[in-house]
Order: sequence, then C-alpha cells, then structure tokens
Amino acid sequence: MARRYWNINLEEMLEAGVHFGHGTRKWNPRMAPYISAKRKGIHITNLTRTARFLSEACDLIFDAASKRKQFLIVGTKNKAANSVARAAIRARCHYVNKKWLGGMLTNWPTTETRLHKFRDSRTEQKTGGLNRLPKRDAAMLKRQLSRLQTYLGGIKYMTRLPDIVIIVDQQEEYMALRECITLGIPTICLIDTNCDPDLADISIPANDDTIASI
Repeated sequence: MARRYWNINLEEMLEAGVHFGHGTRKWNPRMAPYISAKRKGIHITNLTRTARFLSEACDLIFDAASKRKQFLIVGTKNKAANSVARAAIRARCHYVNKKWLGGMLTNWPTTETRLHKFRDSRTEQKTGGLNRLPKRDAAMLKRQLSRLQTYLGGIKYMTRLPDIVIIVDQQEEYMALRECITLGIPTICLIDTNCDPDLADISIPANDDTIASI
C-alpha cells in the first residue's frame, strides 16, 4: 500500500480536544503506548501517534476507494450519530447511526431480506400504493417503514457485505466490531483510552466523546 501525504494538523486536533482521554481510573493498560501524560486525573493521548495511524487509515481508505470497495460507517451514540450520517452521505458510504441490530452482518441473509422488504415498501409508498390499502393496513405499513428507516435507512442500498467498516467508539459498537472480526472484515476504529487497541486492523487513539473530536 503506497504512503501518501495527508494534511493532518496537530494544532487543529488540539483545538478539537482529540488528545483528551478518560480518567486515569478508567483506562485499558494496553493503551499505555498511546498515552503521553496524565493531567488532572485524565490521560492525554499522544497526538503524534494519532496522526500516524490516521494517515495509515487514510491510505487504506484511498486505496480501497480507488478499487470501488464498499464502506460501512458505524456510530450510534447521540454525539456521533449526526456526524456519522453527514460524513457517510457526503462520501456515498453506507452507515448505521441509530442502533446496531445483532447479526446485521453475521446473519446477512436475514438483513438482506429486510432490506428487500424495505426497498419494496418504499417503492409502494412513492407510487401511491399505500393509498389503495385500508386505512388500518396503511397505518401499520407506515409504522413499519418508519422503523425500518430508523435502523436500516443508512444501509438501504447495501447489496452485499462491506469491504471495510469504520467504527466510532469501540466500546459502544463492540457488537459490530465482533461481527467484523468473525467475518474477517477489516476495521478502522476510533479508540479512547479505555479501549483495546489490538481488536481493530487500524486503531486511531483519540477522544471519542466530543463532536469536535469525532
């Protein structure tokens, strides 16, 4: 994989608070190599290492995108949800930003069936098909559509398993990460000082609790 130059600005990362970790009592000892200091009971992440792994992640994504690989971005906690959706839509990626449904990847045939049903229902709604149904049936179908949009809206056009999964907050999205590990899908993961850096293919040490950092 060729290495490229990416405009990663350490001052901007400082201003965004990327370096702030969790309290020193709430940490994973495996994160020790990525921590540069302690300040007022909080671990401080080494931003030089953050920049290095961020650059590696950019190289991987660039190469994969040039080969038309499919990406899935996962970030379901409230602070990350909107940023995840905006970034994914801008990059034309699939995303999950509300709730990870167990087996979404490892039980792909079931997920695929749900997606087919979702797309068919959306088509029926757009073509006025719901107006021809009894009111009770139409109302029930609209509720189902609303639920499917909430949980599957970001992957409604996904027709196969993703080639790379990008995860915001390892602990929050642990179920998604385990499914990727089971299936051998490469992962890029944002990890705070309470995470395990050995679980993802590329772990980027950073503050995963603030919108600016994410």
